Amino acid sequence: MAKLSYNLPVVVMKQGKHFVAYSPVLDLSTVGKSEKDAQRMFTEAANIFFEEIIRKGTTDEVLSDLGWERVQKKWNPPQVVSSESIGIRVPAFA
Repeated sequence: MAKLSYNLPVVVMKQGKHFVAYSPVLDLSTVGKSEKDAQRMFTEAANIFFEEIIRKGTTDEVLSDLGWERVQKKWNPPQVVSSESIGIRVPAFA
């Protein structure tokens, strides 16, 4: 089976004692005990994600819904153009 390679944007956040790896282009996240563990788990989850949508025959529908574009026979993920923290003010809550 032919393989495609992608460099996907992944944000890793610390939540308590765990690390969460999240990619907006797949709307997929994983958790690990360390940053490397979360990244490794994300790679595994992304591979399973692609295997499943291919197996189910839903690749076109799922990737289109996630904003991917098909150019000839290859799918291209949406580009993240900015990743930053933005300050907001919200009503006080207890």
